[in-house]
Amino acid sequence: MEEQSTMSLNIEKKIHQLINQHRSSINLPALELHEKISQLAREHSEAMASKKVPFGNGGFKERVKKIARFLPYKAASGNVASYQGHPVNEEIVAQFWLKNAKHSRIIQGDYNLTGIGIAKNTDDVYYFTQIFIRDY
Repeated sequence: MEEQSTMSLNIEKKIHQLINQHRSSINLPALELHEKISQLAREHSEAMASKKVPFGNGGFKERVKKIARFLPYKAASGNVASYQGHPVNEEIVAQFWLKNAKHSRIIQGDYNLTGIGIAKNTDDVYYFTQIFIRDY
């Protein structure tokens, strides 16, 4: 797996900030960005980008089983998105999730931890994965 570029890490942090701004605007607590959860999100985004897995949340149960090995949790969910454009626009991705009822419900759910991972393929398509966790 390639090491995350500084640009990718900055995009992940910006999406985290935008999601937390939304949560704050509706009086929900901020989500803590968790590096190990982000690593699993990145792995899924990389698998989608390389077409090892189809676009979507397929394999989610396996991802959360990996999380359970290092973090007991009582709830988990996730969102994915893709974006083609240069430069990538984090606000468009966050707004896509927020304007979609299913994705928005997840963002506004009773979670306290999150992980965000992005990957770009050779066609300049970005893949985004965000995992939401409620730990004990």
